[in-house]
Amino acid sequence: MKSVLKAFLGVLVVSALSIAMAQDVATDTTKAAKDTAKATDKAAKATGSATKTAAKDTEKGTEKAADKTGDATKTAAKGTAKGTEKAADKTAHATKVASKDTAKGTEKAADKTGHATKVAAKDTAKETDKAAKDTGKDVKKGTEKVVDVIK
Repeated sequence: MKSVLKAFLGVLVVSALSIAMAQDVATDTTKAAKDTAKATDKAAKATGSATKTAAKDTEKGTEKAADKTGDATKTAAKGTAKGTEKAADKTAHATKVASKDTAKGTEKAADKTGHATKVAAKDTAKETDKAAKDTGKDVKKGTEKVVDVIK
């Protein structure tokens, strides 16, 4: 009986010891879970803060880039407009000069053509008058011959 009692007490001590150890492990697990939760919370807050800061920096950088792009586009547009305006002015001037030159040339050609036509008309009139006189003389001679023959 002594040995059964010793065995029983031994089992009882081992059981009590394992219950005590189990409670200690449970406490350690709970403490570890709380520590992990705190660390996770801190990491999440730090990540959120870093993300927020990065987003603000990106926003500022994007805004500055957009402003610079807008300024460059505006400047380029002004430059293009000035260049186009200058080209249009030069083209208009060249067209005006060419038109004047063409008008002068056309006027000279018309004057020469008119003069040549006038000279040709005078020459034609003289020749026609001469031919008419010659024809009149010839008709007169022919008529006189016919009258002579009839007499």
